[in-house]
Amino acid sequence: MSAQNRVQQEQALIIGAGPCGLSAALELQAAGIEPLLIEKHAVVHSIYQYPTYMNFFSTAELLEIGGIPFTSPNDKPSRREALQYYRDVALRRKLRIRAYEEAVSIQPQPDGSFLVETADRFGSVRAYKTRYVTVATGYFDHPNMLGIPGEELPKVSHFFGEAHPYTGMKVAIIGGNNSAVDAAMELLRVGAEITVVYRGDHYSPSIKPWVRPLFEGNVNKGNIRMLFSSQVVRIDLDSVTIQPAEDGAAPYRVDNDFVLALTGFRPERTLLTEAGATVDPDTTIPAFDPETMETNVPGLFIAGVIAAGREANEIFIESGRHHGKLIAQRIRMLEEQSSSVR
Repeated sequence: MSAQNRVQQEQALIIGAGPCGLSAALELQAAGIEPLLIEKHAVVHSIYQYPTYMNFFSTAELLEIGGIPFTSPNDKPSRREALQYYRDVALRRKLRIRAYEEAVSIQPQPDGSFLVETADRFGSVRAYKTRYVTVATGYFDHPNMLGIPGEELPKVSHFFGEAHPYTGMKVAIIGGNNSAVDAAMELLRVGAEITVVYRGDHYSPSIKPWVRPLFEGNVNKGNIRMLFSSQVVRIDLDSVTIQPAEDGAAPYRVDNDFVLALTGFRPERTLLTEAGATVDPDTTIPAFDPETMETNVPGLFIAGVIAAGREANEIFIESGRHHGKLIAQRIRMLEEQSSSVR
């Protein structure tokens, strides 16, 4: 039986069960609509991908969704606390979540609805017909690739979980923002030999102010090798090749066991563009109404980091969590208009 022959009817569907997707679901729930969430991994997978011992920049209050208190004894809550908070919210509010199911297409229909096709981890295909779709996908599945020889080697990772596997190893970190600095500080504690390779010619202004002095101090002491105005141009089994930016400077090799390419991530917008949504080719920002989060396709909304351009860090949980309220208000208005017509 094809997906077309077993279509499930839904009033509203949300793609992505991260904090912003959950927030949108709670706001719709408060408006009397029980949306279905489609999540290709587990609930708040993006937070699960954060380093094991990471603490947030924000206070717990700024991470709250649906008006549900997030209590923490710490000024900056931990990754573990956030995972517990968001999964507890989802369970206690009985949000309808289909985990480990990936949305593969959003097809506008002649009657103004959408047909959303999905596939689970076993390849089973499902289809849903719905009047409203909110795309709240994150960006951790799509790292910014280096595009250099050797990037595909198993020694290379675009994620940093924890330092233990790198004990005593020679590790090259590519990048100079918070993720790179945090990883370097963690690796220092397990005796790794650390080389940070950064395109910028000085420290990034985005580095957390309470971390930067510690990081700089370790660079000055020689505990961390910091290479400014440099790029890794090749990765081999036992080395990396580094190219300084200075005119005429020759590339050189550095002995290496592992590479952490912490160069950021980008949101995936294929679902939106294939559904007819307009995306700016330069900024990659989807066309949407900031008052409602509705795209140029009626009934198709965005929430969270998907609303940002190439600079995905411009939208965080603190701001993206408010998108759901705008979406719920718009859908409620559309439903009222539809009821009055009927």
